[in-house]
Amino acid sequence: MIFISLEGIDGSGKTTISKMIKNNLIQKGHKVLLTREPGGEPLAEELRRIVLDKNTSITPWAETLLYVAARKQHLESIIIPALKEGTIVICDRFMDSTSAYQGYGRNIGMADVTELQNIVLGATKPDLTIFFDITPKEAQIRLLNRKRNIDRLEQEDQKFHEAVYEGYQMLISENSDRIKVVDSRKPINEVLQQVDFLIDNVLSERMKK
Repeated sequence: MIFISLEGIDGSGKTTISKMIKNNLIQKGHKVLLTREPGGEPLAEELRRIVLDKNTSITPWAETLLYVAARKQHLESIIIPALKEGTIVICDRFMDSTSAYQGYGRNIGMADVTELQNIVLGATKPDLTIFFDITPKEAQIRLLNRKRNIDRLEQEDQKFHEAVYEGYQMLISENSDRIKVVDSRKPINEVLQQVDFLIDNVLSERMKK
C-alpha cells in the first residue's frame, strides 16, 4: 500500500495528530498501522530507551548508528511485512529525522548520513513525508508546557534545535516531491485537514496506477 512518515522538530505536534490520522483512515475503510521511531518493535524499542536516556553519554556517530540499526530492524520486521499485506503504514519519524538531527544537528554531515541510510535501508522509503512546521522557539514553549519528563534530545539547547530545523528545511528543498509541509501552529482540526488533503492525494494517485 502506501508508506507515510511524519516529521518535525520536538514539540511540533505530529505525535498527537498521528492517532487522529489513523482513525480517519480506518473510518474510510483502510487497514492502517501506526508505528514510531526509534521503536516499533521489541529490539528497536530497547535501542530507543538507550539512545533517549538522559543519562546516556554517546558520541554523534554512535548515536547515528544506533538510530539506523533500530530503523533497519523495524523496517524488516514490521514495516515491509505490513506494506506487503496492503496496509497503510504511518511512521512517527523515519530516515529524515536522522538526517536532520544527527547529520545536520550533530554536524556529522547530511550527505554521509544519507549515503549510510541508502545502503542500509535500500529502496524502501516513504511515499509521502509530512513535515509539521513550527519554529524552534514556539516548539520549545510547547515542550515546557508538557506534563512529562523530556528526553535526551528534547533537552538539548536552542542552538541545536535551530540547527535541526535548518536541516529539515534543506531536506524539504531537496525532496519537495516527497516531503510536504503543513502549518502545525494552526488549530489541530485545521492541521488535520491539511494532512488529510495530502494523504487523499497520494491515495488517489496510487489508485490511478
